[in-house]
Amino acid sequence: MPQSFHNLYTHDFVRVAVGVPRCRVADPLYNAAQTIALAEGVAAKGGVLVAFPELGLSAYTCDDLFHQRALLDTVHAALDKIVEASIRIPVAMIVGMPLRVDHRLFNCAVVVSNGRILGAVPKVYLPNYNEFYEARQFSPADEAVSTEIELLGQRVPFGADLLFQAANVPLLRFHAEICEDVWVPVPPSSYAALAGATVLVNLSASNIVVGKSDYRHQLVGQQSARCMAAYLYSSAGRGESTTDLAWDGQALIYENGEMLSEAERFQDDSHVIFADVDLERLSRDRMRTNTWGDSVRRHAQQVAAFRVVKFAIELPVQDVLPLQRAVARYPYVPANPAVRDKRCMEVYSIQVQALVQRLSASGMKKVVIGISGGLDSTHALLVCAKAMDRLQLPRTNILAYTMPGFATSRRTLDQARKLMDFVGATAHEIDIRPSCIQMLKDIGHPYSEGREEYDVTFENVQAGERTSHLFRLANHHNGIVVGTGDLSELALGWCTYGVGDHMSHYNVNASVPKTLISHLVRWVAESRQFGEADSQVLIDVVDTEISPELVPGKANDTAPAQSTQSVIGPYELQDFNLYYTLRFGFAPSKVAFLALHAWKDRSTGAWPDDAHVVRNQYALKDIKHNLGIFLRRFFQTSQFKRSCVPNAPKVGSGGSLSPRGDWRAPSDSESVVWLENLKTVPDA
Repeated sequence: MPQSFHNLYTHDFVRVAVGVPRCRVADPLYNAAQTIALAEGVAAKGGVLVAFPELGLSAYTCDDLFHQRALLDTVHAALDKIVEASIRIPVAMIVGMPLRVDHRLFNCAVVVSNGRILGAVPKVYLPNYNEFYEARQFSPADEAVSTEIELLGQRVPFGADLLFQAANVPLLRFHAEICEDVWVPVPPSSYAALAGATVLVNLSASNIVVGKSDYRHQLVGQQSARCMAAYLYSSAGRGESTTDLAWDGQALIYENGEMLSEAERFQDDSHVIFADVDLERLSRDRMRTNTWGDSVRRHAQQVAAFRVVKFAIELPVQDVLPLQRAVARYPYVPANPAVRDKRCMEVYSIQVQALVQRLSASGMKKVVIGISGGLDSTHALLVCAKAMDRLQLPRTNILAYTMPGFATSRRTLDQARKLMDFVGATAHEIDIRPSCIQMLKDIGHPYSEGREEYDVTFENVQAGERTSHLFRLANHHNGIVVGTGDLSELALGWCTYGVGDHMSHYNVNASVPKTLISHLVRWVAESRQFGEADSQVLIDVVDTEISPELVPGKANDTAPAQSTQSVIGPYELQDFNLYYTLRFGFAPSKVAFLALHAWKDRSTGAWPDDAHVVRNQYALKDIKHNLGIFLRRFFQTSQFKRSCVPNAPKVGSGGSLSPRGDWRAPSDSESVVWLENLKTVPDA
């Protein structure tokens, strides 16, 4: 494997392609030339695997010409041209052609690499309905007698039971099936995936009719998701006979249900699409999904029947080969505005439903919540308001308390007051400074003697006083304390343990990251869920500096003096690090590689339609520095806080940090192996 950090192959990506050559019916040498030209283009762009259409060397629409010896002989000559070209083109090519075996004719996918014919895979299911008459010319795979054939002077494995393993890329194992094979209830590729194939290839011709393109998307997307695999799909394009049918040349590449690339349809010329497939992501999804292993065991007979053909693949070794796939800067927040709005609605509804159930089950009718005027407590308050509406209880049952301390700014205090007012909560204001001073005096802290010593104890006394008040108020009013801390803070340990913001009776935000909470609050404002007049205060909250407001500023108190992100790093980077560490378990070097790609300077920015999004860019040294902060805090210093967190609803597939849910880890682990891996990341 390449060793350069900046080469995608170093990080278990593989660049694959689907080619759609312009063809001529019954002109194999022309078709071979078009195929070779596309393969050369794939190699020039760093690709190592390319799939072409079903019967692409002859054209699919030859009908009874398939029984003409002149055509079949010339198809062999065309394959010979491709085998010869493969010596100089470092790409594994999968081409479609008719093959005579055991006195039968088979519709085959033939795999060629580095001058070798690695194998020939016959089509399993032959459609013979509607416009299809393949059984007239071809035999299905299970009628074959031979398991090896002589082809162009080479001894070649033959059968639908072949898997192709790149010896020098352990995670690259691919399988080929042909058109109708994926349209049946149990495609051959399902068993191939269970046998270890991470890349599934479909050589298809597939004429076009109205609505078929959308159905292909559904079919390919679902098969890739069900098999936790990449799926490459081709179809025939310009040049196929239009005697009775039409052809659109659609090509698709999916990865575990997500479309990576699609060709523009109805093109006149030969065309090719690329995608960088994350083989490690596929492998890790299979590894953590125990039912995958159950399926392998239950279908052991079919899995054991596969034969593995090994070959060496020549990888691009240049120092810089960047990704060509999109990597979202905000993995918890969809970039598409319409999808993002739908996501916000769903997350919001999950939180509300969870709180409604907790209140109903406990028999409680009141909630107690601390309101700081910042993001997290604002969103939790909005969730409480909707929960009261669902329960048909008055919003005055929300007992909301803002508790200014030594560093509370006029801005956040004003926002807290406005929030409690427009929601319709029962609003209270408690100055915690007297009780904090008493606590500081009791423990002998220098601040009680007039010295400006703003240490962790000084900060945590305030956080503890606030939470202590809330719990006693909940006792007094027969309610529950609703927590406000978010997933990002739990990941980084940015909460005061025990009697602090770490604790509550129920935390609605615990699996929602900071970047998503920001968009949730903005979405509530822009969708006018609480009225147009009150939306501005929500926008103001989103635009406020994120701060614990526990250390007084030196100038004035018009805005928060502390900046959380100056200590623990930008939340947008740390949420990125959290997603790929928690969801996939990637090594820090790969997380940094992905972050560099996501946050590199792009003229379009993150979301070109959203004027409010700050389009930051981060150099690799900044990514590395902040990732180091994340790794130390996440793996070494913060787990003890997560081992005893309150109940909270899991919201997203990105995971939660509840010890009863997605994440179980020792509280006394070390971070050394992650930090050592981080050292392999260069500074530029």
